[in-house]
Amino acid sequence: MAEENEQSFVDSVKEKITETFHNEDSSSDSDNEGKKKKSTSSSSAGEVVDDVKNKVYRLFGRERPVHKVLGGGKPADIFLWKDKKVTAGVLGFATVIWVLFELVEYHLLTLVCHTLIAALAVLFLWSNAASFINKSPPKFPEVALPEDIVLGVANALRVEVNKALEVLRCIASGKDLKKFLAVIAGLWVLSILGSCWNFLTLFYTIFVLLHTVPYVYDKYEDKVDAFGEKAEAEIKKQYAVFSAKVLSKVPVGALKAKFA
Repeated sequence: MAEENEQSFVDSVKEKITETFHNEDSSSDSDNEGKKKKSTSSSSAGEVVDDVKNKVYRLFGRERPVHKVLGGGKPADIFLWKDKKVTAGVLGFATVIWVLFELVEYHLLTLVCHTLIAALAVLFLWSNAASFINKSPPKFPEVALPEDIVLGVANALRVEVNKALEVLRCIASGKDLKKFLAVIAGLWVLSILGSCWNFLTLFYTIFVLLHTVPYVYDKYEDKVDAFGEKAEAEIKKQYAVFSAKVLSKVPVGALKAKFA
């Protein structure tokens, strides 16, 4: 009897121990599930916050970085002053050309002829001086335009010209009044600028702006976008007023029916 009592006591102790461990395991499992749910909920909340941050207003609806908008590669690096020496050299060369043609009033044909005369004279004297001092004359490299580069540039120009012609055809068809007004306003501004400056000065001004405006915008991107958002809202407000008071009274439908 004593042995049976001892055996039953041992069995009961074992059962209590197993129940205790089972409860601890279940509680730990529930805690892990709770932590997983919290982590998933926090991750989903973080994703929502990231989506909200990514939907920040950008000027002209831009979705890519400024470097990618400018085409990437070396040209974008020059516009954004990534390589300061190259950008400064390009701007310096453009400034020298503008000073020669605009301030000094040098002519293009005269400049080309004088440059070729100086280059040929230096090379000719160099070659003859080398023979007098018993040295082999210098070997000048052969200069030729690669066919693939010329065809690539011509193809790119063809694509851009075709796009511009397609836009003009779409505007002339009278389907988009908003785009028509924007193009008319842009051409009017260009005509005013053309009457104030000649073509070379206007081209040089645009060239300088291309090397300064993207750099300033890339540096103060958030401030410019905030100001652009306010300006766009105000423009839309004024356009809505103009459309309600003026454009809505224009008989566009009657004109289309007349010319159809």
